[in-house]
Amino acid sequence: MEFPSLPSTNLYASELLSKSKPSEGTVISAGFQTEGRGQIGSRWESQAGLNITLSVILYPEFLPAAQQFSLNQAVALSVRDLAARYAKKPVYVKWPNDIYLGHRKVAGILLQNTLSSRGFQSCVAGLGINVNQESFSPALPNPTSLKLETGRPYSLPELRTVLFQCLEQRYLQLKEGRFDSLNTEYLQFLYGLGHVALFERPDGERFRGKINGISPEGLLLVVAEGGQEDAYQLKAIKMVGPPEM
Repeated sequence: MEFPSLPSTNLYASELLSKSKPSEGTVISAGFQTEGRGQIGSRWESQAGLNITLSVILYPEFLPAAQQFSLNQAVALSVRDLAARYAKKPVYVKWPNDIYLGHRKVAGILLQNTLSSRGFQSCVAGLGINVNQESFSPALPNPTSLKLETGRPYSLPELRTVLFQCLEQRYLQLKEGRFDSLNTEYLQFLYGLGHVALFERPDGERFRGKINGISPEGLLLVVAEGGQEDAYQLKAIKMVGPPEM
């Protein structure tokens, strides 16, 4: 389903799921989102007609609830796979699921999962990828786009086709239970892994620490300088500036 404009593709997909059961792989795409959403209340800003803003409906009922982060890894890696086909810089996944070209953000992902006592029921995977946009709000810390990085424009329909191929490949990897290989690749491309960076807690306290990896539950493992390893949930910590790579 393609729309010139929507408040939010994730919201439309969620409302669709509340009334019916669309086919797995149903895509809700919009040329512009008036209320685009990012992680935990943040907004996703995108100029009309220049980028990929869409949501995909999935039914990962085969996935144990304990493997919830594996779904996150599969979707993040699929968007990374797309960016890596075109970008000249190294392409990373910044925990939990932002995609970086070098030290700049080119894409963001918002997963909204519905679970029951039996496990997964559905997932709405919202994907925002900066493609042809060349100017961004100064409020955004480090945005970029494929066009800014490579110097050429891209066909959005062509990129969407490649994106769906990448997503299908990673989803099949998940369906086959290849959790270890997904985790290995996720860590291989994890932004800042093994490097010292400056972090900030919600109360404004800052400290230097090294990213050690990801817990099985998907928490970020950071060792503070002279301290112990701690596991952090989303929004419990943020990286301030690039790591010392």
